[in-house]
Amino acid sequence: MVTAEHKPLGNILVVDDEPINIMVLKGVLSKAGYCVHSAQSGAQALELALSLRPDMILLDVMMPGESGFDTCRKLKADGYTEHIPVMFITSLGELANKLEGLDMGAVDYITKPFMAQEVLARVRSHMNFNLSQRTIINAQASRLGQVRAAQMALLVKPEALPQASFAVQFLPALEAGGDFYDVVALEDGVCVYFLADVSGHDLGASFITSSLKALFRQHAVEARAPTEILSAMNAILCDITTEEVYLTAVCLCLDRQRGRYRLASGGHPPVVGLLGGSVRCFDSPGLPLGMFENADFAGLEGPMAKGDRFFLYTDGLAENSGHYVTSDAFRARMVESCRHNGVLPLPVAVSNMLDELTGAAQPVDDVVLLGVDA
Repeated sequence: MVTAEHKPLGNILVVDDEPINIMVLKGVLSKAGYCVHSAQSGAQALELALSLRPDMILLDVMMPGESGFDTCRKLKADGYTEHIPVMFITSLGELANKLEGLDMGAVDYITKPFMAQEVLARVRSHMNFNLSQRTIINAQASRLGQVRAAQMALLVKPEALPQASFAVQFLPALEAGGDFYDVVALEDGVCVYFLADVSGHDLGASFITSSLKALFRQHAVEARAPTEILSAMNAILCDITTEEVYLTAVCLCLDRQRGRYRLASGGHPPVVGLLGGSVRCFDSPGLPLGMFENADFAGLEGPMAKGDRFFLYTDGLAENSGHYVTSDAFRARMVESCRHNGVLPLPVAVSNMLDELTGAAQPVDDVVLLGVDA
């Protein structure tokens, strides 16, 4: 059993075709408190690097068959091993060879014959740097996790508002995203749905979402049309955002008692509706919010019936499928996905559509897909 007092300082993989070199480095590094593993070929090193995930690799340059340079290129090309610092072991005296190793991603080199103090000094320096870097990264990840938790807490869940009859899938590309949605239920069975996509999908974009929730809820009031809601939000956003920040948005209002829908868009991808068994794309022109104070937002409205559906989404749904949101190819895929999933329960339909249109890959842009039953 390894106690805290005897926990190794780190795991190091030594790669050299000469057993004597491995023995010397193992002796020096083990005595200093490191746990040392070894390999005698590039192929073996790649296998161990994947299984052990060492904290550092000491890699001989001149080996029969695959050289250390070739092995390093493969390590840096693999997402699972690219982050592992590589230090070359070389007896080559020419500067060009050392520079070649550094250019391909190695952090340093040590020369044969070995000097114990030099080996330890170089290894300790880079191990301490990596430890500090990991500590910073972990701290940042923790903070980003808190930001994401706060952002997700702003989003209303379908089970919290059953009268709104909606289902949603939200996939941020990073720990926190710039996409946002909200739903409010007003009196007499009227519900208002809002979806926005802030320019960019970095941490800065996520900070705007709390303001969007407050703005939307302030203006999504009884008898206010979607065009009026977007106009009121736009006027304030023009005052509080910088020139570089803008957002596309769509607002959908459903009056279930009267069987009417109303919607307006500000530069946002068209809402897709399944009405009476037919799929329709609601192209509603309009400028993004936060850019022009006097922007106009055109509205659309019409009848709806029980069994009809509407789908609101951000452009990440298209970008993660390799298409532009305005392309005919994406629109055709969206329409077909809507058509054949339309008979399924809404949560299942939304989940299926997300999988069909984006696949299982890590999203390159934030994605929101929100489905609503009339």
